[in-house]
Amino acid sequence: MPVRLLLLALGTFAVGTDSMVVAGILGPVAADLGVSVPAAGQLVTVFALGYALLAPVLAALTARWPRRRLLLAALAVFTAANALSALAPTFGALLATRVLAAAGAALYTPAANAVATALVAPERRGRALATVLGGMTVATALGVPVGTWVGRGDWRLTMWLVTGLGLAALAGLALLLRTLPAPAAPAGLAARLAPLGRPRVLGAAATTLVFFLAFQSVYIYLATALSGATGGDAGRLSTVLAVTGAASVAGSWLGGRLVDRVGVRRVLLTGSLVAAGSFAALPWLGRSMAGALVYAVVTPLAGWAVSVALPHRMASLDPGGAPLLISLNSSALYLGTAAGGVAGSWAIGVLGGRFFPLAAAVLALVAAGAAAATTRAGRAAVVAGTPAGAGVDQVPAPVRR
Repeated sequence: MPVRLLLLALGTFAVGTDSMVVAGILGPVAADLGVSVPAAGQLVTVFALGYALLAPVLAALTARWPRRRLLLAALAVFTAANALSALAPTFGALLATRVLAAAGAALYTPAANAVATALVAPERRGRALATVLGGMTVATALGVPVGTWVGRGDWRLTMWLVTGLGLAALAGLALLLRTLPAPAAPAGLAARLAPLGRPRVLGAAATTLVFFLAFQSVYIYLATALSGATGGDAGRLSTVLAVTGAASVAGSWLGGRLVDRVGVRRVLLTGSLVAAGSFAALPWLGRSMAGALVYAVVTPLAGWAVSVALPHRMASLDPGGAPLLISLNSSALYLGTAAGGVAGSWAIGVLGGRFFPLAAAVLALVAAGAAAATTRAGRAAVVAGTPAGAGVDQVPAPVRR
């Protein structure tokens, strides 16, 4: 495997770790900076909201930049922002550094995906993208539990860990990524947002937003939901997060294969309903470590299977415009994550630390309803080589020779 792809994946690993690890250190952050845990959860919200809103704007502004310069600038901003997070003296300053980190991440991830496809032959582009995006999945499986463990006594060490990851990716790419093809003809901001005027694209984006709103409203405050099982012990929480990460990798793998076998619609509906059931059961599962581990296996399996199906569905709406549509799906994902931080905080205030996941169960049912209403199944869905029953939002699987 080309070393340059692995370095690109190291960058997405750093970004993925940064975007999710804060959920594991909310307690230490809150205690150190004198805020409540729900207030500390807004650190996840501002990062996700910053990413969602800045990604299309920054992509339009930097569309003519050479790809190498763009990647290095993005990692430099991201790395510097995390160093500033580690040094932040107040909660307000920490919030500001999270927005800056989101800007670097919003620049880096789409550019890394585009560069990955330019580094390999056309027939290997799928595997190249899988390698780079795999950095995000490995971040869930490895980066988050390690970062949580490192920050159990001092959350600032977690921020220094992410800073080191970003710096390693920056140095590696600066040394080894010398020449790249010129960027394709840029699309302006209006062109990037135009597909949202199409009902099916808007419906797909709405499904993504609501599903991640449900998923992240629990994940961000998972330490609170599992306090009965962990007793506030960071080691136990890290164990649960490690199992969650392993199940996330398995869910991503399973989701890709299920989409090919049974279609996007079934994966979306089944995964959303399983997630809803897991959220509804969490107030009772979260009372013991055994129950917490059951939750840590079932929910990521369902959630990451859905996470694979969502961009697959979006891309299938217009294969020729897939990169643009997938970027819209990413913005919807991060908007859902941002709203999840607010929704989770509100649910804790209304339902309490034990029963707030019930709100996520309702939201997951809404996501399932949105998926059911905006996809079609049955023979009427058969199009140009799409298997019967797969749904119109599934593209044909590639022929293996």
